[in-house]
Amino acid sequence: MELKIISAVMLPFLGTVLGSGGVYFLKGSMDRRLQRMLTGFAAGVMVAASIWSLIIPAMDQSEHMGRLAFLPAFIGVWAGFGFLLLLDRLIPHLHLNSECPEGIECGLGKSTMMVLAVALHNLPEGMAVGVVAAGWLTGNESISFASALALSLGIALQNLPEGAIISMPLKSNGMCRNRAFGYGVASGVIEPIGAVLTILLANWVVPILPYLLAFAAGAMLYVVVEELIPEMSEGEHSNIGTIFFAVGFTLMMMLDVALG
Repeated sequence: MELKIISAVMLPFLGTVLGSGGVYFLKGSMDRRLQRMLTGFAAGVMVAASIWSLIIPAMDQSEHMGRLAFLPAFIGVWAGFGFLLLLDRLIPHLHLNSECPEGIECGLGKSTMMVLAVALHNLPEGMAVGVVAAGWLTGNESISFASALALSLGIALQNLPEGAIISMPLKSNGMCRNRAFGYGVASGVIEPIGAVLTILLANWVVPILPYLLAFAAGAMLYVVVEELIPEMSEGEHSNIGTIFFAVGFTLMMMLDVALG
């Protein structure tokens, strides 16, 4: 069981590490078209994971509430949105292709704030893995290890482009490969930390599991709407980001249904 949990927790982080490793194999700067493709793919995976791995299970576990079975999911999604909105206002960070930092003013460098921006993406993903894993560990009948693994694998897939998106521009701006790789890896450290902390609180998590599943979904959807979709659509019009959103969405949908 310990090995299963470790694999579920570390898979998303491994995706970030592998994506960041692109600095050692790809030459030059990241093409804008490729960046849109990767961002759209990541957004599609996150939306599908939010629906099939988090919101639908949250409502399934609330069936005893009858017509109000939607209520925990409704409350959880809004709480997740609100939590990420608060962090967005407080934590200093800088989005890709932007020169205007967000959050509280500070003296942090541009590279550090870019890492913090991606870490904001990764926090709800780590929480989502931790919540699902905690539900499985405590014997929740509606959550299997396969479903937890499907969620981890899907997030790992979308972390591949996220790791590249943070490390490649840093290398293109003159940073050495090793340091750019280190920044990319650092952006994903929050995921296993968030997952492990959630699992350690499993006994407190289970009674409110439907709310927490939807909370993680709401936080992930906030990231998609606030950051990923604008990034894949900015600049000259192109449908490539939209197409790869559909690719990521359907791939995650298939993984969740086939493995879950």
